[in-house]
Amino acid sequence: MAQKWAVLAVLLFLPINLVEAHNRVSVEAGREAVLHCPNTFKVPSLLVTWKRNCRSCCFLSYRRDHNETSRLNCSERITWKYSPGSDPALRIYPVDLGDEGIYTCEFANSEGNFDFLSSLTVIVPPTVTLTHDKSRVAVCQASAGKPAADISWIPASSHSSEEEFRHPNGTVTRVSYFGWANSSFPSVTCLVTHAALNQTLVMDLKYTSYRLLYILTGAAAGVVAVTGLTLCLIFGCRACWLRKRAQGPAEHFTTRAWKVPPSHAPRAAGKPPDFPESTYVNYNPRSIYVFLSGCRHK
Repeated sequence: MAQKWAVLAVLLFLPINLVEAHNRVSVEAGREAVLHCPNTFKVPSLLVTWKRNCRSCCFLSYRRDHNETSRLNCSERITWKYSPGSDPALRIYPVDLGDEGIYTCEFANSEGNFDFLSSLTVIVPPTVTLTHDKSRVAVCQASAGKPAADISWIPASSHSSEEEFRHPNGTVTRVSYFGWANSSFPSVTCLVTHAALNQTLVMDLKYTSYRLLYILTGAAAGVVAVTGLTLCLIFGCRACWLRKRAQGPAEHFTTRAWKVPPSHAPRAAGKPPDFPESTYVNYNPRSIYVFLSGCRHK
């Protein structure tokens, strides 16, 4: 018994180093995070430091005896929330995913040294969309959320399925599919539940069905019209070419004005010579034209 009292007496006179339970802080990306370092003693602090669990991370300190602050590897986003002499809370604004981690506040006074741990978690709200494809499948997607969002459908269906994609920055994309090809429901509702938001999207299945029918009908009519026009042009051009080919090449006749040279006197009009009827048996105007042309060149 005497030994136990001796051990307790020694412990009471040793410097005390207490570690408080984790203080968990969750903040949405882009907003302000405040990490507190509570002083549970009435004795004022002599030294307060903030540091993160990495070597190259930000380090802030305050000394009451010199009333001075110092900072190392700290960006402008990380600073004191208030005056460190009265409330040494740490402020981070705006918060991003790279700020996640465990922050330690070391508090020293005449009673001893004390550590307060704060675990900072950054929440990223997802981007939610509700679309459909040509197979009559509704697609509800919650993109790049942290943590991953939960997706559910109203009405519930056994034909729904889900996929998950994890990104290098820690965010997650979830995609849920709802088949409504044989469904008689007038609409379908996608429910997205997340730590940063709760969102509901509704799709009118009747309007979507008619719209898909109009799109498919219009596309088919367009294909038929283009095909018919192309065939008409092809066969029309071929028929025209065949007609021209059947008629043969066109004969070109040129009428030229003949001038009588001034050195030749005009002949007196006389009675045309008489030719026998056998002369006109092989009559061809083109041959005469060729004959006269050859004579003129001579």
